[in-house]
Amino acid sequence: MYIIHFLFLIIFPYLKLIKIEAMNKLAELSPQPLFNYFEAICQIPRPSKKEEKIRQFLLDFAKQNMLEAKTDNAGNVLILKPATQGMENAPTVILQTHMDMVCEKNSDKEFDFDNDAIEAMIIDGWVKANGTTLGADCGIGIAAQMAVLTEKDLKHGAIECLITVDEETGLTGAFALQPDFLNGSVLLNLDSEDEGEIFIGCAGGIDTIATFDYTKEAVPENSLALQISVAGLLGGHSGDDINKNRGNANKIVNRFLWKATEKYNIRLADFNGGNLRNAIAREAFAVFTILESEKQNIIADFEAFAKAVNLEYEISEPAVQLSCEAVETPEFVINTTIQKQLLNAVYACPHGVIEMSTRMEGMVETSTNLASVKFIDDNKILVTTSQRSEVESRINYAAETIESVFKLAGANVRHTDGYPGWAPNPNSEVLKTTVDSYKKLFGVDPIVRSIHAGLECGLFLEKYPHLDMVSFGPTIRGAHSPDERLDIETTDKFWKHLVDVLENIR
Repeated sequence: MYIIHFLFLIIFPYLKLIKIEAMNKLAELSPQPLFNYFEAICQIPRPSKKEEKIRQFLLDFAKQNMLEAKTDNAGNVLILKPATQGMENAPTVILQTHMDMVCEKNSDKEFDFDNDAIEAMIIDGWVKANGTTLGADCGIGIAAQMAVLTEKDLKHGAIECLITVDEETGLTGAFALQPDFLNGSVLLNLDSEDEGEIFIGCAGGIDTIATFDYTKEAVPENSLALQISVAGLLGGHSGDDINKNRGNANKIVNRFLWKATEKYNIRLADFNGGNLRNAIAREAFAVFTILESEKQNIIADFEAFAKAVNLEYEISEPAVQLSCEAVETPEFVINTTIQKQLLNAVYACPHGVIEMSTRMEGMVETSTNLASVKFIDDNKILVTTSQRSEVESRINYAAETIESVFKLAGANVRHTDGYPGWAPNPNSEVLKTTVDSYKKLFGVDPIVRSIHAGLECGLFLEKYPHLDMVSFGPTIRGAHSPDERLDIETTDKFWKHLVDVLENIR
Protein backbone atom coordinates (compact mmCIF):
# COMPACT_ATOMS: atom_id res chain seq x y z
CA MET A 1 0.00 0.00 0.00
CA TYR A 2 2.84 2.36 0.79
CA ILE A 3 4.30 2.10 -2.73
CA ILE A 4 0.91 2.79 -4.33
CA HIS A 5 0.39 5.73 -1.98
CA PHE A 6 3.87 7.03 -2.80
CA LEU A 7 3.37 6.74 -6.55
CA PHE A 8 0.04 8.56 -6.37
CA LEU A 9 1.19 11.44 -4.21
CA ILE A 10 4.63 11.95 -5.70
CA ILE A 11 4.13 11.01 -9.33
CA PHE A 12 0.62 12.43 -9.78
CA PRO A 13 1.80 15.93 -10.82
CA TYR A 14 3.74 14.31 -13.67
CA LEU A 15 1.11 11.90 -14.99
CA LYS A 16 0.70 13.92 -18.16
CA LEU A 17 4.35 13.13 -18.86
CA ILE A 18 4.24 9.37 -18.48
CA LYS A 19 2.69 6.26 -19.91
CA ILE A 20 0.88 4.52 -17.07
CA GLU A 21 1.32 1.10 -18.61
CA ALA A 22 5.11 1.52 -18.40
CA MET A 23 5.09 1.57 -14.61
CA ASN A 24 5.67 -1.34 -12.22
CA LYS A 25 7.70 -3.39 -14.69
CA LEU A 26 10.41 -3.63 -12.05
CA ALA A 27 8.04 -4.44 -9.17
CA GLU A 28 9.21 -8.04 -8.82
CA LEU A 29 12.90 -7.21 -8.64
CA SER A 30 14.98 -7.28 -5.47
CA PRO A 31 15.78 -5.21 -3.57
CA GLN A 32 12.51 -3.44 -3.02
CA PRO A 33 11.80 -0.58 -2.57
CA LEU A 34 15.01 0.44 -4.37
CA PHE A 35 13.75 -0.75 -7.77
CA ASN A 36 10.35 0.87 -7.18
CA TYR A 37 12.08 4.18 -6.53
CA PHE A 38 14.25 3.72 -9.60
CA GLU A 39 11.23 3.08 -11.79
CA ALA A 40 9.56 6.17 -10.36
CA ILE A 41 12.68 8.19 -11.21
CA CYS A 42 12.53 6.86 -14.79
CA GLN A 43 9.16 8.57 -15.19
CA ILE A 44 10.64 12.02 -14.54
CA PRO A 45 12.52 13.80 -17.36
CA ARG A 46 15.94 14.94 -16.14
CA PRO A 47 18.27 16.14 -18.88
CA SER A 48 21.35 18.02 -17.79
CA LYS A 49 20.59 21.70 -17.13
CA LYS A 50 16.85 20.88 -17.16
CA GLU A 51 16.49 19.33 -13.72
CA GLU A 52 13.40 21.28 -12.59
CA LYS A 53 11.07 18.27 -12.69
CA ILE A 54 13.37 15.84 -10.89
CA ARG A 55 14.25 18.50 -8.30
CA GLN A 56 10.57 19.06 -7.51
CA PHE A 57 10.05 15.30 -7.42
CA LEU A 58 12.76 14.98 -4.76
CA LEU A 59 11.44 17.87 -2.71
CA ASP A 60 7.91 16.44 -2.85
CA PHE A 61 9.28 13.07 -1.77
CA ALA A 62 10.99 14.66 1.24
CA LYS A 63 7.84 16.54 2.22
CA GLN A 64 5.67 13.44 1.95
CA ASN A 65 8.06 11.54 4.20
CA MET A 66 8.42 14.42 6.68
CA LEU A 67 12.14 14.79 5.99
CA GLU A 68 13.99 18.09 6.16
CA ALA A 69 15.16 19.24 2.73
CA LYS A 70 16.78 22.30 1.26
CA THR A 71 18.23 23.57 -2.00
CA ASP A 72 21.04 25.99 -2.77
CA ASN A 73 21.37 28.66 -5.44
CA ALA A 74 22.67 26.16 -7.98
CA GLY A 75 19.67 23.86 -7.52
CA ASN A 76 21.43 21.11 -5.57
CA VAL A 77 19.13 19.24 -3.18
CA LEU A 78 19.99 18.09 0.34
CA ILE A 79 17.63 15.76 2.24
CA LEU A 80 18.33 14.97 5.89
CA LYS A 81 17.49 11.98 8.08
CA PRO A 82 18.30 11.79 11.79
CA ALA A 83 20.42 9.02 13.27
CA THR A 84 18.60 5.87 14.32
CA GLN A 85 18.40 4.93 17.99
CA GLY A 86 21.78 4.03 19.43
CA MET A 87 23.69 5.62 16.51
CA GLU A 88 23.43 9.24 17.60
CA ASN A 89 27.19 9.53 18.18
CA ALA A 90 28.19 8.04 14.81
CA PRO A 91 29.68 10.39 12.19
CA THR A 92 27.23 12.12 9.86
CA VAL A 93 27.38 10.39 6.48
CA ILE A 94 26.79 12.16 3.16
CA LEU A 95 25.28 9.94 0.45
CA GLN A 96 26.01 11.68 -2.85
CA THR A 97 24.60 11.33 -6.36
CA HIS A 98 23.65 13.60 -9.25
CA MET A 99 20.13 14.18 -10.55
CA ASP A 100 20.78 14.64 -14.29
CA MET A 101 21.26 11.92 -16.89
CA VAL A 102 22.95 11.60 -20.27
CA CYS A 103 20.29 11.84 -22.99
CA GLU A 104 21.30 9.66 -25.93
CA LYS A 105 19.04 7.71 -28.27
CA ASN A 106 19.29 5.64 -31.39
CA SER A 107 18.71 7.68 -34.54
CA ASP A 108 15.58 5.70 -35.42
CA LYS A 109 14.02 6.16 -31.96
CA GLU A 110 11.29 8.80 -31.56
CA PHE A 111 11.83 10.20 -28.09
CA ASP A 112 11.61 13.56 -26.32
CA PHE A 113 13.92 13.61 -23.30
CA ASP A 114 12.29 16.82 -22.08
CA ASN A 115 8.88 15.18 -21.71
CA ASP A 116 8.91 11.41 -22.21
CA ALA A 117 9.38 8.74 -19.54
CA ILE A 118 12.24 6.28 -19.90
CA GLU A 119 10.87 2.90 -21.01
CA ALA A 120 12.61 0.44 -18.67
CA MET A 121 12.73 -3.24 -19.64
CA ILE A 122 14.11 -6.43 -18.08
CA ILE A 123 16.30 -8.47 -20.43
CA ASP A 124 18.43 -11.45 -19.37
CA GLY A 125 19.19 -10.23 -15.88
CA TRP A 126 19.64 -6.59 -16.85
CA VAL A 127 17.44 -3.52 -16.74
CA LYS A 128 17.77 -1.42 -19.88
CA ALA A 129 15.79 1.16 -21.81
CA ASN A 130 14.02 0.92 -25.14
CA GLY A 131 16.32 2.71 -27.60
CA THR A 132 17.60 5.36 -25.17
CA THR A 133 19.96 5.75 -22.27
CA LEU A 134 18.50 4.23 -19.11
CA GLY A 135 19.66 6.85 -16.62
CA ALA A 136 20.91 4.27 -14.12
CA ASP A 137 23.86 6.68 -14.08
CA CYS A 138 23.03 8.06 -11.55
CA GLY A 139 19.32 7.20 -11.09
CA ILE A 140 20.03 3.97 -9.25
CA GLY A 141 22.13 5.94 -6.79
CA ILE A 142 19.24 8.35 -6.17
CA ALA A 143 16.94 5.35 -5.68
CA ALA A 144 19.36 4.00 -3.05
CA GLN A 145 19.31 7.36 -1.27
CA MET A 146 15.51 7.37 -1.25
CA ALA A 147 15.42 3.83 0.10
CA VAL A 148 17.86 4.72 2.91
CA LEU A 149 15.75 7.76 3.76
CA THR A 150 12.51 5.79 4.06
CA GLU A 151 13.45 2.30 5.27
CA LYS A 152 12.62 1.98 8.98
CA ASP A 153 14.77 -1.03 9.89
CA LEU A 154 18.19 0.39 9.00
CA LYS A 155 20.85 1.39 11.52
CA HIS A 156 22.92 4.45 10.77
CA GLY A 157 24.17 7.77 12.00
CA ALA A 158 22.73 11.04 10.74
CA ILE A 159 22.32 11.00 6.94
CA GLU A 160 22.69 13.85 4.46
CA CYS A 161 21.60 12.93 0.93
CA LEU A 162 23.20 15.32 -1.55
CA ILE A 163 21.88 15.26 -5.13
CA THR A 164 23.76 17.65 -7.39
CA VAL A 165 22.75 19.23 -10.69
CA ASP A 166 24.39 19.09 -14.09
CA GLU A 167 27.13 16.59 -13.31
CA GLU A 168 27.20 15.18 -16.83
CA THR A 169 27.80 18.34 -18.83
CA GLY A 170 29.62 20.70 -16.51
CA LEU A 171 29.77 19.58 -12.86
CA THR A 172 27.86 22.80 -12.25
CA GLY A 173 26.35 21.73 -8.95
CA ALA A 174 29.64 20.52 -7.49
CA PHE A 175 31.45 23.69 -8.60
CA ALA A 176 28.77 25.87 -6.99
CA LEU A 177 28.55 23.94 -3.72
CA GLN A 178 29.11 26.26 -0.77
CA PRO A 179 31.32 25.33 2.21
CA ASP A 180 28.41 25.67 4.67
CA PHE A 181 25.89 23.47 2.83
CA LEU A 182 27.05 20.12 4.29
CA ASN A 183 27.89 19.00 7.82
CA GLY A 184 28.99 15.40 7.28
CA SER A 185 32.53 14.12 7.69
CA VAL A 186 32.18 10.92 5.63
CA LEU A 187 31.00 10.87 2.00
CA LEU A 188 29.83 7.81 0.07
CA ASN A 189 29.66 8.60 -3.63
CA LEU A 190 27.11 6.27 -5.27
CA ASP A 191 28.07 7.08 -8.86
CA SER A 192 30.33 4.11 -9.68
CA GLU A 193 29.56 1.38 -12.18
CA ASP A 194 31.57 -1.72 -11.23
CA GLU A 195 30.23 -3.79 -8.33
CA GLY A 196 33.02 -5.41 -6.36
CA GLU A 197 35.29 -2.43 -6.90
CA ILE A 198 35.75 0.41 -4.42
CA PHE A 199 37.10 3.64 -5.82
CA ILE A 200 39.36 5.97 -3.86
CA GLY A 201 40.43 8.35 -6.62
CA CYS A 202 39.45 9.64 -10.04
CA ALA A 203 40.77 11.54 -13.01
CA GLY A 204 40.42 15.27 -13.48
CA GLY A 205 39.56 16.74 -16.84
CA ILE A 206 39.16 19.65 -19.20
CA ASP A 207 37.35 20.28 -22.48
CA THR A 208 39.05 21.76 -25.53
CA ILE A 209 36.77 23.35 -28.11
CA ALA A 210 37.83 24.40 -31.61
CA THR A 211 35.79 26.70 -33.88
CA PHE A 212 36.17 27.08 -37.64
CA ASP A 213 34.56 29.98 -39.54
CA TYR A 214 33.54 29.09 -43.08
CA THR A 215 31.99 30.91 -46.00
CA LYS A 216 29.17 29.54 -48.10
CA GLU A 217 29.68 28.87 -51.80
CA ALA A 218 27.38 27.77 -54.58
CA VAL A 219 27.11 24.06 -55.34
CA PRO A 220 29.29 23.33 -58.40
CA GLU A 221 27.48 22.64 -61.65
CA ASN A 222 26.91 19.06 -62.77
CA SER A 223 27.07 17.88 -59.16
CA LEU A 224 24.95 15.57 -57.04
CA ALA A 225 24.90 15.07 -53.28
CA LEU A 226 25.78 12.01 -51.26
CA GLN A 227 25.48 11.35 -47.55
CA ILE A 228 27.78 8.95 -45.77
CA SER A 229 26.76 7.67 -42.35
CA VAL A 230 28.27 5.63 -39.56
CA ALA A 231 25.93 4.07 -36.99
CA GLY A 232 25.65 1.05 -34.73
CA LEU A 233 28.79 1.78 -32.72
CA LEU A 234 28.77 1.04 -29.01
CA GLY A 235 29.91 4.51 -27.95
CA GLY A 236 30.00 4.61 -24.19
CA HIS A 237 31.59 6.59 -21.39
CA SER A 238 34.64 8.58 -22.48
CA GLY A 239 36.37 7.68 -19.22
CA ASP A 240 35.37 4.11 -18.44
CA ASP A 241 35.30 2.89 -22.06
CA ILE A 242 38.09 4.88 -23.71
CA ASN A 243 40.52 1.93 -23.57
CA LYS A 244 38.20 -0.62 -25.19
CA ASN A 245 39.10 0.03 -28.83
CA ARG A 246 35.63 1.27 -29.65
CA GLY A 247 35.14 3.09 -32.91
CA ASN A 248 34.65 6.84 -33.00
CA ALA A 249 32.09 7.75 -35.64
CA ASN A 250 33.64 11.18 -36.20
CA LYS A 251 37.03 9.67 -36.96
CA ILE A 252 35.58 7.06 -39.32
CA VAL A 253 33.50 9.53 -41.35
CA ASN A 254 36.38 12.00 -41.51
CA ARG A 255 38.80 9.29 -42.58
CA PHE A 256 36.77 8.59 -45.70
CA LEU A 257 36.24 12.27 -46.50
CA TRP A 258 39.94 13.01 -46.14
CA LYS A 259 40.92 10.26 -48.58
CA ALA A 260 38.12 11.16 -50.99
CA THR A 261 39.23 14.81 -51.03
CA GLU A 262 42.64 13.72 -52.26
CA LYS A 263 41.11 11.81 -55.17
CA TYR A 264 37.86 13.54 -56.11
CA ASN A 265 36.45 17.03 -56.35
CA ILE A 266 34.16 16.63 -53.34
CA ARG A 267 32.69 19.68 -51.62
CA LEU A 268 31.54 19.42 -48.04
CA ALA A 269 28.08 20.71 -47.09
CA ASP A 270 27.52 19.25 -43.62
CA PHE A 271 29.25 17.21 -40.93
CA ASN A 272 27.31 16.14 -37.85
CA GLY A 273 28.77 13.60 -35.46
CA GLY A 274 28.57 12.81 -31.76
CA ASN A 275 26.65 14.74 -29.14
CA LEU A 276 28.07 14.80 -25.63
CA ARG A 277 31.51 15.79 -24.41
CA ASN A 278 31.75 12.73 -22.14
CA ALA A 279 30.49 10.13 -24.61
CA ILE A 280 32.35 8.39 -27.42
CA ALA A 281 30.68 9.32 -30.71
CA ARG A 282 28.39 6.47 -31.82
CA GLU A 283 26.88 8.04 -34.94
CA ALA A 284 27.98 10.58 -37.52
CA PHE A 285 27.09 11.65 -41.02
CA ALA A 286 28.40 14.04 -43.65
CA VAL A 287 26.82 15.47 -46.80
CA PHE A 288 28.99 16.40 -49.73
CA THR A 289 28.68 17.02 -53.46
CA ILE A 290 30.56 15.33 -56.24
CA LEU A 291 30.55 15.54 -60.01
CA GLU A 292 27.98 13.24 -61.54
CA SER A 293 30.69 11.61 -63.64
CA GLU A 294 32.54 10.50 -60.48
CA LYS A 295 29.58 9.00 -58.64
CA GLN A 296 30.15 5.34 -59.42
CA ASN A 297 33.86 5.48 -58.66
CA ILE A 298 33.43 7.08 -55.25
CA ILE A 299 30.66 4.66 -54.31
CA ALA A 300 32.97 1.78 -55.20
CA ASP A 301 35.68 3.34 -53.05
CA PHE A 302 33.22 3.72 -50.19
CA GLU A 303 32.19 0.08 -50.39
CA ALA A 304 35.84 -0.95 -50.15
CA PHE A 305 36.33 1.45 -47.24
CA ALA A 306 33.28 0.06 -45.42
CA LYS A 307 34.56 -3.48 -45.87
CA ALA A 308 37.93 -2.49 -44.39
CA VAL A 309 36.32 -0.77 -41.39
CA ASN A 310 34.09 -3.77 -40.71
CA LEU A 311 37.17 -5.98 -40.70
CA GLU A 312 39.05 -3.63 -38.38
CA TYR A 313 36.22 -3.59 -35.85
CA GLU A 314 34.82 -7.11 -36.28
CA ILE A 315 35.62 -7.93 -32.65
CA SER A 316 35.09 -4.65 -30.77
CA GLU A 317 32.28 -3.20 -32.93
CA PRO A 318 30.44 -6.06 -34.65
CA ALA A 319 27.27 -3.98 -35.22
CA VAL A 320 28.90 -1.03 -37.01
CA GLN A 321 26.96 0.10 -40.07
CA LEU A 322 28.33 2.29 -42.86
CA SER A 323 26.14 3.64 -45.64
CA CYS A 324 26.39 5.95 -48.64
CA GLU A 325 23.27 7.21 -50.38
CA ALA A 326 22.10 9.98 -52.66
CA VAL A 327 20.35 12.90 -50.95
CA GLU A 328 18.79 16.18 -51.95
CA THR A 329 21.24 18.76 -53.25
CA PRO A 330 22.23 21.10 -50.39
CA GLU A 331 21.76 24.85 -50.51
CA PHE A 332 25.49 25.51 -50.32
CA VAL A 333 28.94 24.00 -49.80
CA ILE A 334 31.71 25.41 -47.61
CA ASN A 335 34.83 27.05 -48.99
CA THR A 336 37.62 24.63 -49.89
CA THR A 337 40.21 26.18 -47.57
CA ILE A 338 38.15 25.51 -44.44
CA GLN A 339 37.13 22.11 -45.77
CA LYS A 340 40.76 21.05 -46.01
CA GLN A 341 41.68 22.58 -42.66
CA LEU A 342 38.78 20.86 -40.91
CA LEU A 343 39.40 17.44 -42.42
CA ASN A 344 43.14 17.62 -41.76
CA ALA A 345 42.61 18.68 -38.15
CA VAL A 346 40.04 15.99 -37.34
CA TYR A 347 42.26 13.39 -39.01
CA ALA A 348 45.27 14.48 -36.94
CA CYS A 349 43.35 14.96 -33.69
CA PRO A 350 44.21 12.16 -31.25
CA HIS A 351 41.42 10.04 -29.82
CA GLY A 352 41.74 7.40 -27.13
CA VAL A 353 44.40 6.47 -24.61
CA ILE A 354 47.46 8.70 -24.54
CA GLU A 355 49.26 7.07 -21.60
CA MET A 356 48.65 4.23 -19.16
CA SER A 357 49.21 4.83 -15.47
CA THR A 358 52.59 4.11 -13.91
CA ARG A 359 51.02 4.30 -10.43
CA MET A 360 48.17 1.82 -10.78
CA GLU A 361 48.56 -1.17 -13.09
CA GLY A 362 45.94 -1.46 -15.82
CA MET A 363 44.51 2.03 -15.32
CA VAL A 364 44.43 4.67 -18.02
CA GLU A 365 46.36 7.74 -16.92
CA THR A 366 45.66 10.19 -19.73
CA SER A 367 43.16 10.13 -22.59
CA THR A 368 41.31 12.35 -25.04
CA ASN A 369 37.89 12.00 -26.62
CA LEU A 370 36.93 13.54 -29.99
CA ALA A 371 33.37 14.02 -28.82
CA SER A 372 31.55 15.91 -31.55
CA VAL A 373 31.84 17.74 -34.87
CA LYS A 374 28.92 20.07 -35.59
CA PHE A 375 27.94 22.61 -38.23
CA ILE A 376 26.18 25.29 -36.20
CA ASP A 377 24.60 28.67 -36.90
CA ASP A 378 26.54 31.74 -38.03
CA ASN A 379 28.73 29.83 -40.50
CA LYS A 380 30.67 28.04 -37.79
CA ILE A 381 31.88 24.49 -37.23
CA LEU A 382 32.35 23.39 -33.61
CA VAL A 383 34.66 20.53 -32.66
CA THR A 384 34.42 19.45 -29.01
CA THR A 385 37.01 17.27 -27.32
CA SER A 386 37.57 16.25 -23.69
CA GLN A 387 40.81 15.30 -21.94
CA ARG A 388 41.24 13.35 -18.70
CA SER A 389 44.16 12.41 -16.48
CA GLU A 390 44.94 11.44 -12.91
CA VAL A 391 47.92 13.86 -13.11
CA GLU A 392 47.04 17.54 -13.42
CA SER A 393 50.06 18.43 -15.56
CA ARG A 394 49.09 15.66 -17.97
CA ILE A 395 45.60 17.09 -18.33
CA ASN A 396 47.17 20.34 -19.48
CA TYR A 397 49.60 18.49 -21.75
CA ALA A 398 46.79 16.60 -23.46
CA ALA A 399 44.68 19.75 -23.86
CA GLU A 400 47.63 21.68 -25.29
CA THR A 401 48.30 18.83 -27.74
CA ILE A 402 44.74 19.13 -29.04
CA GLU A 403 45.03 22.92 -29.09
CA SER A 404 48.18 22.79 -31.21
CA VAL A 405 46.53 20.51 -33.80
CA PHE A 406 43.57 22.83 -34.30
CA LYS A 407 45.62 26.02 -34.18
CA LEU A 408 47.80 24.65 -36.95
CA ALA A 409 44.57 24.20 -38.91
CA GLY A 410 43.57 27.83 -38.38
CA ALA A 411 40.81 27.25 -35.81
CA ASN A 412 40.06 29.36 -32.78
CA VAL A 413 40.62 27.25 -29.65
CA ARG A 414 39.45 27.64 -26.07
CA HIS A 415 39.54 25.47 -22.96
CA THR A 416 36.94 25.12 -20.22
CA ASP A 417 37.90 25.66 -16.60
CA GLY A 418 38.25 21.93 -16.04
CA TYR A 419 37.75 19.99 -12.84
CA PRO A 420 40.24 18.49 -10.36
CA GLY A 421 41.02 14.86 -9.83
CA TRP A 422 40.63 13.04 -6.54
CA ALA A 423 43.92 11.84 -5.08
CA PRO A 424 43.73 8.36 -3.50
CA ASN A 425 44.01 7.98 0.29
CA PRO A 426 44.82 4.31 0.99
CA ASN A 427 44.74 5.00 4.75
CA SER A 428 41.12 6.15 4.71
CA GLU A 429 39.00 4.96 7.65
CA VAL A 430 35.83 4.67 5.57
CA LEU A 431 37.78 2.65 3.01
CA LYS A 432 38.70 0.13 5.72
CA THR A 433 35.07 -0.04 6.85
CA THR A 434 33.85 -0.51 3.28
CA VAL A 435 36.41 -3.22 2.46
CA ASP A 436 35.77 -5.11 5.72
CA SER A 437 32.03 -4.97 5.09
CA TYR A 438 32.37 -6.38 1.59
CA LYS A 439 34.61 -9.26 2.77
CA LYS A 440 32.19 -10.10 5.59
CA LEU A 441 29.13 -10.09 3.30
CA PHE A 442 30.49 -11.82 0.21
CA GLY A 443 33.59 -13.72 1.31
CA VAL A 444 36.01 -12.10 -1.16
CA ASP A 445 38.20 -9.03 -1.20
CA PRO A 446 36.89 -6.13 -3.27
CA ILE A 447 39.20 -4.41 -5.75
CA VAL A 448 40.38 -1.01 -4.52
CA ARG A 449 41.46 1.40 -7.24
CA SER A 450 41.09 4.76 -8.90
CA ILE A 451 38.79 5.36 -11.85
CA HIS A 452 39.59 7.16 -15.09
CA ALA A 453 36.14 8.68 -15.21
CA GLY A 454 35.56 12.01 -13.51
CA LEU A 455 33.66 12.08 -10.23
CA GLU A 456 32.58 15.11 -8.27
CA CYS A 457 34.71 14.07 -5.29
CA GLY A 458 37.70 16.21 -6.23
CA LEU A 459 35.53 19.32 -6.17
CA PHE A 460 34.01 18.34 -2.83
CA LEU A 461 37.49 18.06 -1.32
CA GLU A 462 38.27 21.61 -2.39
CA LYS A 463 35.28 22.87 -0.38
CA TYR A 464 35.43 20.26 2.43
CA PRO A 465 39.07 19.12 2.78
CA HIS A 466 38.25 17.05 5.89
CA LEU A 467 35.97 14.62 4.02
CA ASP A 468 36.78 10.91 4.10
CA MET A 469 35.40 9.44 0.86
CA VAL A 470 34.89 6.28 -1.15
CA SER A 471 32.77 5.52 -4.20
CA PHE A 472 30.94 2.29 -5.05
CA GLY A 473 27.85 1.12 -6.91
CA PRO A 474 26.22 -1.70 -8.89
CA THR A 475 27.44 -2.84 -12.28
CA ILE A 476 26.34 -0.61 -15.15
CA ARG A 477 27.46 -1.25 -18.71
CA GLY A 478 27.16 0.94 -21.80
CA ALA A 479 26.76 4.15 -19.79
CA HIS A 480 26.18 7.29 -21.88
CA SER A 481 24.77 5.22 -24.75
CA PRO A 482 21.44 3.54 -25.62
CA ASP A 483 23.10 0.26 -24.68
CA GLU A 484 23.21 1.37 -21.03
CA ARG A 485 22.08 -1.45 -18.76
CA LEU A 486 21.94 -2.14 -15.03
CA ASP A 487 22.83 -5.55 -13.64
CA ILE A 488 20.03 -6.76 -11.35
CA GLU A 489 22.06 -9.21 -9.25
CA THR A 490 24.78 -6.68 -8.43
CA THR A 491 22.18 -4.05 -7.55
CA ASP A 492 21.04 -6.34 -4.75
CA LYS A 493 24.65 -6.76 -3.60
CA PHE A 494 25.22 -3.01 -3.78
CA TRP A 495 22.20 -2.38 -1.56
CA LYS A 496 23.26 -4.96 1.05
CA HIS A 497 26.77 -3.51 1.03
CA LEU A 498 25.52 0.07 1.45
CA VAL A 499 23.23 -0.89 4.34
CA ASP A 500 26.04 -2.73 6.14
CA VAL A 501 28.57 0.08 5.61
CA LEU A 502 26.15 2.63 7.09
CA GLU A 503 25.65 0.45 10.15
CA ASN A 504 29.40 0.12 10.69
CA ILE A 505 30.50 3.74 10.28
CA ARG A 506 31.01 4.70 13.92
